[in-house]
Amino acid sequence: MDSVTTRLARRFGPQVADWCVGTPDLIARLTSRWGLSLGEPLPDGASSVTLRCQWPDGTPAVLKLSPDRALLAEQAGTLGRFAASGRVPAVLAVDEDAGAMVLEEVVPGTPAADMPAAALLGQWPELLAALHAVAPPPRPPRVLRGRCEEAFVRVGRRLSEPAVSARIDATAWSRAVRRCERLLDTEAATVLLHGDLHLGNVLDGGAERGLMAIDPKACVGDPCFDAVDYVVAGAGLEGVETRCARVAAACGLDGDRLYAWSRVIAPFAAIAHLGHGGEEPVIDELLALAR
Repeated sequence: MDSVTTRLARRFGPQVADWCVGTPDLIARLTSRWGLSLGEPLPDGASSVTLRCQWPDGTPAVLKLSPDRALLAEQAGTLGRFAASGRVPAVLAVDEDAGAMVLEEVVPGTPAADMPAAALLGQWPELLAALHAVAPPPRPPRVLRGRCEEAFVRVGRRLSEPAVSARIDATAWSRAVRRCERLLDTEAATVLLHGDLHLGNVLDGGAERGLMAIDPKACVGDPCFDAVDYVVAGAGLEGVETRCARVAAACGLDGDRLYAWSRVIAPFAAIAHLGHGGEEPVIDELLALAR
């Protein structure tokens, strides 16, 4: 549990330790109430704890808990809205007060980052088309501008980290902010976005279901935004510019806008790589893109 506390403290601060202390008891209560059979922990994101489990009828499932109860409740609602797409796991149970839900497990569940590049390019357009065909709610939880503002504030705090400040300064960060504002000011088409469609949030659902999306941060905005993390992940491989052209053509997106979004997201990706000992050629390409 110490490692969980350390990981979650990066997102929520040291006060999250109290929540972590109570997590084993919370898991025990939920397991009893919902009749779950618990399995092993799963790789966790920045804001949650997840464990493989089995629903009482034998359905493979995942128990997810978060100290951010509002975010988890919003995710559960968003997954329900995206259910019509067939590209998100079903929500089996939710306890908003406890900050917990049970989701259908995506099988085989291979992260997109570990899938062959050729297979992804062939399937990504179908994923985007299915997600973006879902009508936005009358009162969307947020718009893309707010999503971006929150991300710039949250990730911008990392500019003071020595590994980051040595390569990215306030000028570069401000440049990304201005580029983002120009794109937001010139939005034409808007759709309901997943909002956080990086390769860790896309899983292989098998031949029948195709790519499946998890952990949405839904907002309404430019459809290019849901493709940009996949584009930027081309750094160090075929290159961001080449992948951008391929993705834009395959997904029917504006290639110029998609490339402009990649220049906004590049410093975010570079910070992630700098914080986890990423490969220098990848970091160099991202930093060049951000200039």
